[in-house]
Amino acid sequence: MSDDRRKLAGLLLGALGVVYGDIGTSPLYALRETFAGHHPIPVTPENVFGVLSLVFWTVMLLVTVKYVLIIMRADNHGEGGSLALLALVTDLTRGMRVSRPLMLLGIFAAALFYGDSMITPAISVLSAVEGLEVIAPELESVVVPVTAVVLAGLFVLQKKGTGAVGMLFGPIMLVWFAVLAVLGVINILAHPGVLAALSPGYAAAFVIGHPLAGFFALGTVVLAVTGGEALYTDMGHFGRFPIRLTWFTFVMPALMLNYLGQGALLLDNPAAVTNPFYKLVPDWAVPPLIILATLATVIASQAVISGAFSVARQAVQLGLLPRMTIVHTSGAEEGQIYVPFTNWTLVVAVIALVVGFQSSSNLAAAYGIAVTGTMMIDTILVAFVMLYLWKWPRLLVVLLIGGLLLVDVAFFSANFIKVTQGGWFSLFIAFLSFTVLTTWRRGRELVRNQLTRQSVPLDAVMRSLGPDISRAKGTAVFMTSTSDGVPAALLHNVKHNQTVHERVMLVTVKTADSPYVAEAERGTVTTLGDGFWRILIRFGFMETPDVPAALAGLADKGVVLDPMKTSYFLSRDTIVPSLQPGMAVWRERLFAFMALNATRATVFFKIPTERVVELGTQLEI
Repeated sequence: MSDDRRKLAGLLLGALGVVYGDIGTSPLYALRETFAGHHPIPVTPENVFGVLSLVFWTVMLLVTVKYVLIIMRADNHGEGGSLALLALVTDLTRGMRVSRPLMLLGIFAAALFYGDSMITPAISVLSAVEGLEVIAPELESVVVPVTAVVLAGLFVLQKKGTGAVGMLFGPIMLVWFAVLAVLGVINILAHPGVLAALSPGYAAAFVIGHPLAGFFALGTVVLAVTGGEALYTDMGHFGRFPIRLTWFTFVMPALMLNYLGQGALLLDNPAAVTNPFYKLVPDWAVPPLIILATLATVIASQAVISGAFSVARQAVQLGLLPRMTIVHTSGAEEGQIYVPFTNWTLVVAVIALVVGFQSSSNLAAAYGIAVTGTMMIDTILVAFVMLYLWKWPRLLVVLLIGGLLLVDVAFFSANFIKVTQGGWFSLFIAFLSFTVLTTWRRGRELVRNQLTRQSVPLDAVMRSLGPDISRAKGTAVFMTSTSDGVPAALLHNVKHNQTVHERVMLVTVKTADSPYVAEAERGTVTTLGDGFWRILIRFGFMETPDVPAALAGLADKGVVLDPMKTSYFLSRDTIVPSLQPGMAVWRERLFAFMALNATRATVFFKIPTERVVELGTQLEI
């Protein structure tokens, strides 16, 4: 096998193990919830054909057409996901009136993802472990404790990294999808007429003939596409082609064969509706299938957890969250990170969900709102990519986006009615996350404005450097959030110490709208004279800032540093809430609390602590 084919095979196997965990485990509960959930539908041949047709065309429209064929084209330098799409759209619409509303929409999509990342591990593992009830109904009492133990163990292992475990993900998911397909085919052969359900006519007849039941069915049928957005989110890890190839040739066929197999089973045995997935196999095969399903759901959970870590890092880099401790768990893979705060927030929420909701059926009511909300926002954002990046005809965009939004709104509405049944949790987490994200973004904006008002022009400071001001040997690097004026740390140093270093570098770190920044474009150096330089360093939103390394890479632009003769000066701002116009006082207090608990700049920017001088300042916002 050539190197290219070997590399492609590795990408295909890796994509199976990471990308499809969530959508790949949906057969465990999607059809069961449709027929036996909170709004049960009678198991009649007409309804079975109608629901199967709805499932097939939902997968085709929302996953295949929308994400695989359209949205995956909207990559941000190879990266995907709601925040990557938001950064791309923000750049395209800069200066337009719609820029701020789109920014808020994108932030809300990220907030919805946090609710999704809490529910996915809980419902996935619960639905797998519930197979114990098929073996023996009296085992129902151990389902919740076993699920909690499995999930707790998964979160505890996060700090060790996923590299070693990840090597097993692909082969296990390969077996999982093969089993899905085989079980589906076996049951389809017993009732081959079920294949007629692929006709859209059955879906249309079901919805038109039973409008209320059809509306309720949309709220559970959408469970078949949960995780479909992961195809776009994980594009940066595997590339567009491997994800599309695995979807069309293996994953989608396996999923649809299994759904059709479950439908065929229900046609012959309506009583199997209690758990049609596990009823696909004889009793002796249930235990090994439970083990395989549990492994598959753990993998699905791992993919969502890793995604939450990536979103947290992107949010920090894009100025939506305060600095956090981010641990790299692999020396070779940049994307393998561990975010302690996110991990332990998730574990508390996930265990609480399992204990509070008790069953995957109860959790299913909370699941759809986050997924359909995210999909709806992605549709709106990609419309601007079509118009301003791809230059598609306006009429085509209106027709295409209008059609997709009509489908999105229908599914979102069908799930919104389940707010009192558990959907409130997704909305609560989304609004809580949205408040935190927007408060931090607005707070940082107010801080920058305050610093700008208080700043002193650099020219004035340089003119004041008289004989009373000594020049210390070595280099002083002043970190500043603004690219003009003089940082407070420099003013305090001159005022209290009556000294300025021979070489003074005013360094500002900015996050680009792209995931990565080429080393050649990393830094911009401006010589100001009298030993002063202003340096702008840019990092992509998928990168971890390393200021000393970035400065060392600017040697060809005249920046030569001796690490042992370089001191870093930072301002440690203490935020004081006030009644000044800006934010509500409670939001200012929230911002001050987050700022107080943010990871220290020395750790975040990888600045050696023994070379740091911090000077405190107070800022009223």
